[in-house]
Amino acid sequence: MSIVISPSILNSDFSDLRGELAKIAGADYAHVDVMDNHFVPNLSLGLPVVESILRVSPVPVDAHLMIEDPDRWAPAYAEAGCASVTFHAEAATAPVKLARDLRAQGSRAGLALRPATPIEPYLDLLPEFDMILVMTVEPGFGGQSFIDGTLPKITRTREAISAAGLDVWLQVDGGVSRDTVERAADAGANVFVAGSAVYKADDAAAEVDALRSLATEAHRH
Repeated sequence: MSIVISPSILNSDFSDLRGELAKIAGADYAHVDVMDNHFVPNLSLGLPVVESILRVSPVPVDAHLMIEDPDRWAPAYAEAGCASVTFHAEAATAPVKLARDLRAQGSRAGLALRPATPIEPYLDLLPEFDMILVMTVEPGFGGQSFIDGTLPKITRTREAISAAGLDVWLQVDGGVSRDTVERAADAGANVFVAGSAVYKADDAAAEVDALRSLATEAHRH
């Protein structure tokens, strides 16, 4: 199982997105948080800015849509060229149809769950998705503390993926840092979103490498 590092640009300097993206050229993806001030109490950026990011990003873009009505809006992000588009189970009306629409546009399809949303209702649908995102903070704001209570859900999700023999990635997002990445990896995650840990570090590229090493070592054991 490969380790994937996807730094969130939410804590970057939006006045210099090209330069901030260049700092994470050694990562696997750039994680872009799209918030609509309805599904979550925050407003970030939308499709026009994502299209600009896609033109200059040195790595593929992983779009996390924290928005209402993703059934309507998410396919446009795949069509624009995002390599991965993740929508929230709590907001989607027809998650399987939406995942298939995203895949038809050439994107990986991800399903995100808030910390209190159980994975169990979606276990039979795992083959329809390329990635499950277990939020390790409440979605909406960067810089929050990792919720350790999400670790058992990560473990149950990984066990279900493995039991079904699926190649479904398991992403964690929220409070991921050198202090928490090993616990998340031990629980079964293989895709790690780190925002403030990377962009508040003195050397963002070195922080990406450090997170990758810690997660890899945790998986090895």
